[in-house]
Amino acid sequence: MNSPTRTVRVLTVEDDEAIRILVALTLSEAGFEVREAADGPSGVETARSWRPDVVVLDVNLPGFDGLETCRRIHAFSQSYVLMLSARSDEVDKLVGLATGADDYLTKPFSPRELAARVQALVRRSRPTYPAPPAPYAPYGTGTAAGAAGTPAGTAHVVGGLLVDVSRREARLDGTVLELTRTEFDLLLALAERPRHVVTRALLRERVWGDDLLADDHAVDVHVSNLRRKLRAVGAGGLLRTVRGVGYRLDPPATR
Repeated sequence: MNSPTRTVRVLTVEDDEAIRILVALTLSEAGFEVREAADGPSGVETARSWRPDVVVLDVNLPGFDGLETCRRIHAFSQSYVLMLSARSDEVDKLVGLATGADDYLTKPFSPRELAARVQALVRRSRPTYPAPPAPYAPYGTGTAAGAAGTPAGTAHVVGGLLVDVSRREARLDGTVLELTRTEFDLLLALAERPRHVVTRALLRERVWGDDLLADDHAVDVHVSNLRRKLRAVGAGGLLRTVRGVGYRLDPPATR
């Protein structure tokens, strides 16, 4: 759970009243605190004022659609987003993930699967991560110069990139990267193992866990978004693709 002091909050944004009630009832029975919105604008405002942990978001919404709603929510929130859509083709799935959605479920769906997907997202919301395996520990773990107040062992330094675990913040030469939760989790998994290839399978296990049905396409889309944000601050070459295997963070000194 996100916090031991309160129930996890889930906002469902869906214009079809029957589906909205089904989602709300399913998640309430699963132990979540649920609020509802029927269109994009009210979904954004509810997310802004209520600060949900997870947003279950339909693609087709009045006001503005689910993709735009997702973009606007991510402008001020790190809520996990589960997209719902009646369209199941791969293009729609990748477009949905490219907006920062963390998972994607097509209609019709079973209430049990919906609850399992949301529970899997919640379990990913961890403030810290276990230490990397011993062979990787000497590389990139420590406190960066100038990172005042960052205890040893809570940050990973790769070139000019600092991945601060305790603050869940990534900075390149002092510039903060605006990352979604999934992008930060991917970056952390890579930063724990600089110079080493991290396979897609390991990234799926590390970031999504065993309960979420992520595939290689989902990994690739989120990594592509992460690379785009690194490129925007002048570090696009830091994240390397190892064709057919996975990805690695490649500090400048090793190139």
